[in-house]
Amino acid sequence: MRVAGKAFRTIWPAGGDASIHIIDQTRLPHEFEILSIHTVSEAAHAIKEMQVRGAPLIGVTAAYGLALAMRAEPSDANLNAASALLAAARPTAVNLQWAIASMRGHLLALPPSERAGAGFAHAGAIAEQDVGLCQAIGAHGLPLIRAASARKQGRTVDILTHCNAGWLATVDWGTATAPIYMAHDEGIALHVWVDETRPRNQGASLTAWELGQHGVPHTIIVDNAGGHLMQHGEVDLVIVGTDRTTASGDVCNKIGTYLKALAAHDNGVPFYVAAPSPSIDFSIQDGIAEVPIETRSPKEITHIPGLAASGRIETVGLTPAGSAALNYAFDITPARLVTGFITERGVIAASRDALAKAFPERVGKGSSWKTPAAE
Repeated sequence: MRVAGKAFRTIWPAGGDASIHIIDQTRLPHEFEILSIHTVSEAAHAIKEMQVRGAPLIGVTAAYGLALAMRAEPSDANLNAASALLAAARPTAVNLQWAIASMRGHLLALPPSERAGAGFAHAGAIAEQDVGLCQAIGAHGLPLIRAASARKQGRTVDILTHCNAGWLATVDWGTATAPIYMAHDEGIALHVWVDETRPRNQGASLTAWELGQHGVPHTIIVDNAGGHLMQHGEVDLVIVGTDRTTASGDVCNKIGTYLKALAAHDNGVPFYVAAPSPSIDFSIQDGIAEVPIETRSPKEITHIPGLAASGRIETVGLTPAGSAALNYAFDITPARLVTGFITERGVIAASRDALAKAFPERVGKGSSWKTPAAE
């Protein structure tokens, strides 16, 4: 995708595979900064501190992190230690465990002497796969926007999205935004309502920034405005991403997604989830009972960073001193509230049978790697 007219991905190898480069998303939208990562510890830090975020990008970063670990020390012991370190960085997004399992299966089959080069090659293949999945999601989601445009006889199609499921959450294109970018590039008149997505403001700071870079018309709204807009006919469809989707179609996504789904259901607005297959966890059925929900630092609620009048990025307090804050990062949207999944294999119903039919090779197989202590 584009930054100031120049093509960028969110992650790429550098220095003859001695390091990887990432866009530091904690500096956006005020500063565009590229960071170099040289070790698996730095990769884990980038994931934990959300310098990279979004389920697909977290997985790719973990894959490159294991490649860096194998360049430093290609032993089984170091592979196990590096895997455990990365797996602990963020517990909810299933792509993280999926990428670790893929890398481990590939590397453990090789002698240690071959693992350094093979690690980077396989991580690169995972990155390219992610780009292909997002492009396919875009191609399958585009007809939904075309159809909405036809119903409105060419008038502007209004799409609401939550959090950031854009190219910043993937390697390129994004999941929820891929159909939007393709529709915009095709010349369809559209406009995106961008939820601010408290407490980290991934919508206001990331989605709005990347849509602006691509020239897509958009408006930032407070998280609680979505229902009001739907009541007044200002939303034609909702497209969100997913951090983990269960075999039955329950969707774990950024906190607040469930409330948007309820509002969409009440107002007859189609609610779609862009779901690449690595984000579908066929090892679990019940999202509410089985998906681990990450609880992050209360400081993300009580404080907020922004651009000060001095031109510096500063963090300020928002709440009374001594007030407690609870920071759940995700919630669960039941399958019954989802109109359909936009996947790399087409738009499918939000049901156990539809998911199993679309991905038969995955049925009955888990997506995660567990530490030896948990086995």
